Amino acid sequence: MLLVIDAGNTNIVFAVHDGKSWLGQWRISTNEARTADEYAAWLLTLFDRLGLDAKKISRAIIGTVVPVALYELRRFCREWLDVVPLVANARLDWGIDVLVENPNELGADRRLNGLAGREFYGTPLIVVDFGTATTFDVVNTAGQFCGGAIAPGVNLSIDALHRAAARLPRMSIGRPTTAIGRNTSVAMRSGLFWGYVGLVEGLIRRISDEMDAKPTVIATGGLAPLFSEGTPLFDVLAPDLTLDGLRLLADRNTGPPLSYSPERPQGIGQ
Repeated sequence: MLLVIDAGNTNIVFAVHDGKSWLGQWRISTNEARTADEYAAWLLTLFDRLGLDAKKISRAIIGTVVPVALYELRRFCREWLDVVPLVANARLDWGIDVLVENPNELGADRRLNGLAGREFYGTPLIVVDFGTATTFDVVNTAGQFCGGAIAPGVNLSIDALHRAAARLPRMSIGRPTTAIGRNTSVAMRSGLFWGYVGLVEGLIRRISDEMDAKPTVIATGGLAPLFSEGTPLFDVLAPDLTLDGLRLLADRNTGPPLSYSPERPQGIGQ
């Protein structure tokens, strides 16, 4: 079985695939100080509840946009699962050309979304990933990753609004029934939800206008189900796209992982 680890700025998702389907997915908040032993105590307990045998994990792959989390995630795989994990980086065989000016600065999550989107939905395409940031990733008709756009995630907008305006409450995002709010809470929810839908629709249309053909538009990420209800521009809802990208990347790189023994990041565990 394959263990996939997708480490984002807000959450880390662990998932197990048996070659046919996902057997389980688990999410934990990203904490740079969390140790390999803490991951083990949490995840292996969840394995037991589903009847999964950790000894059957024969491969692992990690994709992360949080470099300081990598040391302990790698240690968890080596010491608790007895596997050396593959790490998604530019040195691997991705099977997708990248046309951005500096490929090394491209986040692994964005390249993974392009890889999986192309594999399952063809080209051209736009992948909108609703995470800590909302990313718009573009693959052209030739199957090349062309770049895209990055916007603040909606939860960052909520936090900024609350911090900057003392009388406005901190609230969770939700779809309001009307655009006109008749009290502060509904007005905020309307502005956050419909305002963000407007941002997403505007960028999708502008990006589409610059592409060589009409793209398939894919929504992924934690808030994708919510925002896909607010606009007709999404053709596909694919919540597991980044995980599928990691799985595809692992299948393309089945040899021994490159030797890599990072030092413990400074300030972690000191």
